[in-house]
Parts: sequence; C-alpha cells; structure tokens
Amino acid sequence: MREPVFDGTVQLGIVVRDLEATVRRYEDDYGIGPWQFQQIDLGEEHNYREYGRPAERSNRVAIAKVGRVMWELIEPLDEDGIWARFLAEKGEGVHHVAVAAPDFDEAVARAEREDGVMLRCEHSGVDIAYLDTRRDLGVVLEVFSGMPSDGGDPDPT
Repeated sequence: MREPVFDGTVQLGIVVRDLEATVRRYEDDYGIGPWQFQQIDLGEEHNYREYGRPAERSNRVAIAKVGRVMWELIEPLDEDGIWARFLAEKGEGVHHVAVAAPDFDEAVARAEREDGVMLRCEHSGVDIAYLDTRRDLGVVLEVFSGMPSDGGDPDPT
C-alpha cells in the first residue's frame, strides 16, 4: 500500500441557499456554533482561477468548529461559480472536504495530471486548490499550502 497523499480532515464545505436560516437550524436543532460570518470576494487580486481561467466570485460564509473539524457554510452570491452551479445541479449539501496534504505542490501536480484542478487561488497568505476527485472519491477535495501567517485556521473559500 502506498503512503497517504492526505493525512487529516480539516473542513467540510457545505453549499446552502440561505446562510442565516441554515445557521439557525444548525444552532437550534443540533447545537452547532458559535458561527463567524464573512463575505468573500475573490478575483484577480487573489489570482482566482476556475478550471484555469480567471474569474470573479462572491459568497457569504459562516464558519463553526465541530470538534477539530471546521464546518464552512457557503452561500454563493453569483450565478456562475462552482458553488452556484453545485447548488443549481445538486441542491444544498457537502461540496468539498478540506484535507491536510503533507506536500501541497505534489497533491496539486498529481491532480493536474489525473483529475484536474477545479479552483486555485491565494487567500490569507496560503495557496488553495480544489481537486476534482469526484469521479474517484465522490467529493471534491480542498488542499492548502499552509496556515495563514497569524497562526489561525485557513480562511474559507
């Protein structure tokens, strides 16, 4: 058996239609919280690419920790991005799982050779990539090059 490409689960990325309503449901029905809210606008200043092409995307997110795993709720604010397309095609649900990759560059290079890279950008001092592992694993994997310089959790995308 080969050495693992990934060595930890860091985050679940869940696409939702209504961020506030979903947060209320998670808090009231499951006790998940507290939540931190943020609007994220991605574009050229973040070297944002979808399938290798420059794009501008906006979304609102809410973040909470469940144990050691970050839960990221994503409400797309545009109609064309990967999160909006997921919502239109599949409805609300888990879009991606962020995993720790001991070698970010190798994980991305492998995806470029095999399945492809759906998203690539820089945010809060880290490089981020969504690997199109849906065919093999049934879900998109997110990897990042490290933690932001302030030592906190990676900012969501």
